[in-house]
Amino acid sequence: MRGEPSCPRCAGRVRAPGLFSDTWQCDQHGAVHPMQPVLPPSVEALGVAVGRSEVPVWLPWPLPVGWLYTGIAHAGDDLSGARATAVACSGPAPLGGFGELVLVAEELGVGLGARYAGLPGPDPGTALALDRPVGAKVMAAGRPTPMWHVEGAPDNRAVYVGEARGIWLWAITWPEQSALMMYDELVLTDLRDAGAELDLLPCGALSPRLLG
Repeated sequence: MRGEPSCPRCAGRVRAPGLFSDTWQCDQHGAVHPMQPVLPPSVEALGVAVGRSEVPVWLPWPLPVGWLYTGIAHAGDDLSGARATAVACSGPAPLGGFGELVLVAEELGVGLGARYAGLPGPDPGTALALDRPVGAKVMAAGRPTPMWHVEGAPDNRAVYVGEARGIWLWAITWPEQSALMMYDELVLTDLRDAGAELDLLPCGALSPRLLG
């Protein structure tokens, strides 16, 4: 687990603002919103991340039966607040075995969603085929939200992307077959609106997907 900020697109080292730049800099990707170290899942750590986020913090709520919250990552600094969040949960896969889901909310150009999706990024770009039928629909903050299947992701995962509350919403599942949960009336809550319900959130071990 890294103990310092990193590039949200490539996980490389970043330089803090200084004499010659007022932004965080990655040698490969230029100005970025730095990804902060991933913390083990707990209600307390999640509450801190939710409190400083400028973008939604999506989580299926209620969680599917047997599923647990397994961590949060975010990109942004103390001045800007979080400009991207990635929330992981894990549990029984629809077809048996173990499934994982990472939900990313991010502003245009951050690149955190594309990183977890295994795409070059920073945004879906030509991988998002809007001329094709909608791949799935979820309820996000009480609104029906179409999600398109993204082509070109690695074979071990399924990637869907849409727009909710004016910014990108990514849903990445492992293994690929776990995407069946996207068709099961998945209801997403922005945890910034959850209030005391956060205290009831069941937590599991940290998902290694957030460290990838």
